[in-house]
Amino acid sequence: MERHKSAARPLALLYAALIVYASLYPFTGWRDQGLTPWAFMAAPWPQYWTRFDIIANVAGYVPMGFLLTLALLRARWRWPAMLLGFLAAALLSFAMESLQSYLPFRVASNLDFGLNAAGGALGALTAYVLEHLGAIDTWRRFRARWFVRDSRGALILLALWPVGLLFPAPVAFGLGQVYERLEEALSRMLEDTPFLEWIPLRELDLQPLLPGVELICVALGGLVPCLLGYTVIRDTGRRALFALSALAVGVLVSALSAALTWGPLYAWAWVSRPVELGLLLGAFSALTALVVPARGCVALLMLALLVQVVLLNASPESAYFALTLQSWEQGRFIHFHGLAQWIGWLWPYAAFVYLLTRLGRSKE
Repeated sequence: MERHKSAARPLALLYAALIVYASLYPFTGWRDQGLTPWAFMAAPWPQYWTRFDIIANVAGYVPMGFLLTLALLRARWRWPAMLLGFLAAALLSFAMESLQSYLPFRVASNLDFGLNAAGGALGALTAYVLEHLGAIDTWRRFRARWFVRDSRGALILLALWPVGLLFPAPVAFGLGQVYERLEEALSRMLEDTPFLEWIPLRELDLQPLLPGVELICVALGGLVPCLLGYTVIRDTGRRALFALSALAVGVLVSALSAALTWGPLYAWAWVSRPVELGLLLGAFSALTALVVPARGCVALLMLALLVQVVLLNASPESAYFALTLQSWEQGRFIHFHGLAQWIGWLWPYAAFVYLLTRLGRSKE
């Protein structure tokens, strides 16, 4: 059986970056209090804590320990892999708590460190047990049957796609709407400088999406993950099962996002008539593309990404939507201080770059 490149190591690196972002956000106001960075270890036990804090601090580091240990096990390590996976997760937590001592909006805590280390240990133990029971080998055989050998990049993007949907999008499945915010951010950055004149001015105001255009954006948003999966899945039946699963995950995550934003009663409020028709059109398009070769799916996917991004960025973000997101951005855990939004903004462009590298490798 041909050996596939493991996605555990790049996923571990991505998750470590997520932890750094969530631990040190907003990265401003650094100051020295005259204490050693590890002084928190000798501080009294925190008097105030909640059950949510305990669960979040443990759960946040379980994937870190799991992925690190899995990456080491992939390199044929055994007991040292579990130990090193735990130690690496604990050291990362210690470094984050130490750095939080220099941030005015964060509080270094020995309790948080202990809970993070416990989560890392739980994740490392879970990876070792699953490997010992043969579950990891089962996944490897499954991956070898379902996906082509060079599928790691696509699988990582597919794993990140639902994370991008966690942050509520102005259009269902509409990732990558960055033009208006990028324009505003660039103008603020270059304010009071001669370079401000270099920014090309828009001659026309951005126009709200018409229902028909929204329908197309939703259909393309549902088709994109299906086509990405098709680029690394050859069997038609497996493609169909994957497409059905991808669309189901997208719908469920979008409902979860709406429930977290507006409350459980509004979990399905985003499903309007254009969204329903768009999902049906996306599913039909995915069905008709089942027999398209992988290289053809790459071309179709690049076209779908391009069209959707252009349509989305030709429309403004509604004032009501922006006001709603202000309260959502103040949430505690699920969005990691806006990181899900960054993934939603950048995912289509990262996918496009990945597809360009795929085309470049195929020509070699």
